[in-house]
Amino acid sequence: MSTPDPPGAAPSAAELVESLLSLTHAIRRRHNARLASRDASVPRTRLLRALTELGQPRMNELARTLGLSARTVTTAVDSLERDGLLARRADPNDRRAIRVELTADGRRHVEDWRAFQRQLAEDVMAPLGPSQRRQLMSLLEQIRTEGLGQQPR
Repeated sequence: MSTPDPPGAAPSAAELVESLLSLTHAIRRRHNARLASRDASVPRTRLLRALTELGQPRMNELARTLGLSARTVTTAVDSLERDGLLARRADPNDRRAIRVELTADGRRHVEDWRAFQRQLAEDVMAPLGPSQRRQLMSLLEQIRTEGLGQQPR
């Protein structure tokens, strides 16, 4: 039988990781509930955001970037095109290839989504002041680089 930790004892690594995972899950649940109220689809918006970053990618490049099958991307592009958020264009260098680009409505949709995401994040982080946010970011970065061995951002 283990003895309880004395008051003020440092939490174990397992407790910290479990707390981080639980917090991440709670944030995701809250975000998804708020997104559902906006009738927003995360995969759909993820595709639109990828277009913002890639410019006018070929369909196969978009599928590869998103880690989706070509068929899944085609179905999503069909829907977004019907909604006027993106358009297909012939590739000027390869008549067999199709490029995809955001329309003006698509760019507005992405900007609205980003503003909404920023507000959701602000709501979650509201209890922390600027110095606490810097400290948290520093600690998370240290875990990411030293604990997980990832490259610094």
